[in-house]
Amino acid sequence: MKKIIIALAALLAVGSTNLFAQKTEKKADAKKEMSAKKDEKESATKMKKDGTPDKRYKENKEEKQHLKKDGTPDKRFNDSKK
Repeated sequence: MKKIIIALAALLAVGSTNLFAQKTEKKADAKKEMSAKKDEKESATKMKKDGTPDKRYKENKEEKQHLKKDGTPDKRFNDSKK
C-alpha cells in the first residue's frame, strides 16, 4: 500500500511540474525586453531608476532662456546677452 501511495505522489509531482512550466513565447518576450533595456542604457540620456532623465548630466539639462513678458530675451542674464 505504501509503495502505491509513494508511486502516486511521485507521478503527481512529475505531472504538476508540466503545469507550471513556462511557455517559449514568454522567453522570447523576455529576450526582447532585455534588448530594449540594453538599447535604453546605450542611449545618450542618462535615466534615473524611475525612468525620468537625470538632471545631473549636461545632456539632460534643458537650456532655459529667460524671457520678458513680451517674449523678448531678458538682457539681465548672461545666456540672453549673446
